[in-house]
Parts: sequence; C-alpha cells; structure tokens
Amino acid sequence: MRDGMKHAARRAIILVSLVAGVTSLALAHHAYSAFDMSAQRVVTGTIKKVDWTNPHTWIWIDVANEQGVVETWGIEGMSPNYLARRGWSRTTLKNGDKVSITFHPMKNGDKGGSFLSAKRPDGTPLVMGGAITDP
Repeated sequence: MRDGMKHAARRAIILVSLVAGVTSLALAHHAYSAFDMSAQRVVTGTIKKVDWTNPHTWIWIDVANEQGVVETWGIEGMSPNYLARRGWSRTTLKNGDKVSITFHPMKNGDKGGSFLSAKRPDGTPLVMGGAITDP
C-alpha cells in the first residue's frame, strides 16, 4: 500500500509540474513586457511584407526617418485565426500598400511594436479587435 501511495504522489507531482510549466509558457508567450503599453506611436509608410503566420502576424513597413532614409519597422499583430474571425484575410494588407500604423512601441527603442490600428490613405481604418471590410 505504501508503494502505491508513493507512486500516486509521484504522478501527482509530475502532473502539477507539467501543468505549471505549460501555464508559465503560455503566460510568457502572451506577455507584453517588451512593449511600452503606456505609449502609442504612429508611423506612415509602405507595406514591405506581411507574415500571415502563427502564432502572430507581422507587418513589415518601410518608413522614411527624419533624414529621409528608409527604415523597416516590424509590427507584431494577433494570430491569423484571430484576425480571420474579425474580417481580415491574408490580403487585407498587401506589399506596396500605403498605411499609417498606430502601435505600442518597443521599450528598448527598436523599430517595432505591438499593432493597435492602421489607416489607409482614403481613411479606411483597420483594427485587430473588431470587424473590418476587406477592399
């Protein structure tokens, strides 16, 4: 009986460890610690590339800096599944599209951030949290 209790206790410890490990990975994956969530920034430029990939989409946008030199910014978005359920598709943003993107900037000052919204030159808004109309 004693060996049975040890075995059950060992299995319980392993199970708790696995659950704790998976939970901490999930929380770390969805952490926003790299972004300054108290700040917002806007860049205007041309879509260079859109990565419609899991676990997060990425928008790469070419932006001219104050000296006129073009720099590529990387803006992280939600998953393709999340976006598709809100009206986005793989072609909502295409290479060459001109847009202004509002985002939470990186805390370390790198050229990137976490997507909040975008606006096309005609004023059409693009948001990740709500429905949009694909042109």
